[in-house]
Amino acid sequence: MKRQEKLKHLFGLPVIVAALGYFVDIYDLLLFGIVRIPSLEAMHLDPAITGTSILNWQMIGLLIGGILWGVLGDKKGRLSVLFGSIITYSLANIACGFLPQIDFIDKGVAYMLLRFIAGVGLAGELGAGITLVSESLPKELRAIGTSLVAGFGLLGAVVANFTVELSGDWTIAYWVGGAMGLCLLLLRVGVVESGMFHETKANKDLKKGSFLMFFNDWGRFTRYMKCIGIGLPTWFCIGILAMLANEFGGALGIKEEIKPGMAIMWAYIGISVGDFSSGFISHYLRSRKKAIFWMMIFTLLGVILLLFSGVKTAKMYYFYCVWLGLGTGYWAMFVTVGAEQFGTNIRATAATTIPNMVRGTVVGMTLFYAYLKPSMDIIYAGAVVGLVCFFLGIYATLTVPETHDKDLDFND
Repeated sequence: MKRQEKLKHLFGLPVIVAALGYFVDIYDLLLFGIVRIPSLEAMHLDPAITGTSILNWQMIGLLIGGILWGVLGDKKGRLSVLFGSIITYSLANIACGFLPQIDFIDKGVAYMLLRFIAGVGLAGELGAGITLVSESLPKELRAIGTSLVAGFGLLGAVVANFTVELSGDWTIAYWVGGAMGLCLLLLRVGVVESGMFHETKANKDLKKGSFLMFFNDWGRFTRYMKCIGIGLPTWFCIGILAMLANEFGGALGIKEEIKPGMAIMWAYIGISVGDFSSGFISHYLRSRKKAIFWMMIFTLLGVILLLFSGVKTAKMYYFYCVWLGLGTGYWAMFVTVGAEQFGTNIRATAATTIPNMVRGTVVGMTLFYAYLKPSMDIIYAGAVVGLVCFFLGIYATLTVPETHDKDLDFND
């Protein structure tokens, strides 16, 4: 394929729109983690107790939304998900900006409800975008295309943190996120469905968008669970080590204040670079599995050094957040692998539910971490949770089928 033709594919409307959509998605997804402490303190709510509950409800919303949008994406089309999901989470985020003025309901309950609705909406963006891009690009460019989507999209976390810092008001940050999402709807008008989806849709006898299909066949079930397992280390690093950075900073004896928002920002700077790189690494190695495995090992080394090398300054903690981000930058590759494992008739369901199942496991991670803290210190509680996540992640990576150069024009 000629260079000019490659660039035409890689910078076509599906890739650009998916990248911008994921940018807004990440901005809104991580905004609560960034403004958790200031927003809850402003409303006289306990960040430790109420904050964890709100985060868990957002993740539960992602789980439910992943199934809802995934099924809809295979039955009605990838574009219907891109439109519906962004309207849902954009309106929910705008409403979050009005929380200080809400007085007809308990503010903590209102915050939980709005973050749950936002979670449902946010669940549809990445899977539908990656599915559309994977089906629109030639197979030799899929890894690079999806890494461009994720690499640019993940910068949304950086912009979210700067928006909070520069505006000095967490409500403005919510309004900015909602406004960006609604503006994106105009761009999406020119995007068309993939040819693969149209062919599958025309087959009236083919079962489409069935979530139960991942559980009624052993081969599909094991592939599905392994795809989820590959992603566990990514959200351990974000959901535990970055979002709860203030707890780990205190446990490490760091005298300076460790801000979770800054930890998330630095981690996502690393993830963005890692995601840009992962597609090219996979392309060079001609293997999705090898690229993910070595990036996962690199991440594990960073976790060990962060927790046990005697980090004593905020700068060093943020340095390791960048390290962990670089390693977990295989996120785009992980979602691509999930999309490539399954046929066109359930591909959107797979690509949408798999990353959201991983995000949903943060609820289990935080509960496990909270359960371990009374019997061991914070550092070892985090290490045990991490050990479980990395063991499952490495096993899943080594045993999942390779999908490099796999033809996606098939059905399950």
